[in-house]
Amino acid sequence: MLGRIILAVTLFLVPFAAAAQDSAIQSTITAQIEAFRAGDFALAFTFASPTIHGIFQTPENFGAMVTTGYPMVVDPALVEMQDLREIGGALWQRVRITDRKGTAYLLDYQMVQGPDGWQINAVQMQKAEDVGA
Repeated sequence: MLGRIILAVTLFLVPFAAAAQDSAIQSTITAQIEAFRAGDFALAFTFASPTIHGIFQTPENFGAMVTTGYPMVVDPALVEMQDLREIGGALWQRVRITDRKGTAYLLDYQMVQGPDGWQINAVQMQKAEDVGA
């Protein structure tokens, strides 16, 4: 009987834990995009993982990379969180971003858990099929 109760409680709580994880991950990405919108590359850099810090070293270097390689995240017209997936043991949050020209992009953010919460460890981009929608 006790085993069934524990199983029932576990099955009930797992979706809430997953939703909280999704929310925390999405909040991290949203906060970084808001920092980019404000032109605060130092703050945006704080949402990056130690690996990203090691590669770019400074917020200025990081900002230059984002501005040239991912200009749609600097001042997007629309940001839509999509699915969170686990691929090869890593968590990837898909985000659909529409730039100010109406071009849509799909960005996959690889997320890692750090001591202070979720951090962005990588971003992979592809142009969305429904460009201009």
